[in-house]
Amino acid sequence: MKSLEMSGTMKPAMTVRDLAGFLSVDEKTIYRLAQHGKLPGFKVAGAWRFQFDDIQKWINTQKSNAAETKASRSPK
Repeated sequence: MKSLEMSGTMKPAMTVRDLAGFLSVDEKTIYRLAQHGKLPGFKVAGAWRFQFDDIQKWINTQKSNAAETKASRSPK
């Protein structure tokens, strides 16, 4: 059985700093969202880590939810 790393399907996990830079937000925002379960992440030895693919899916969901909210608020 091939390991995930050898198969090339998994990218290195991002740190809080990496993700904050990627999303252009403060690191405190990343901590808060992760601690409240609003951002997909996991802890390794007490430090938060985030998978790029999970973050991309989360972004797409956020965009979709925003579009649905906007559509439901617009007059018919």
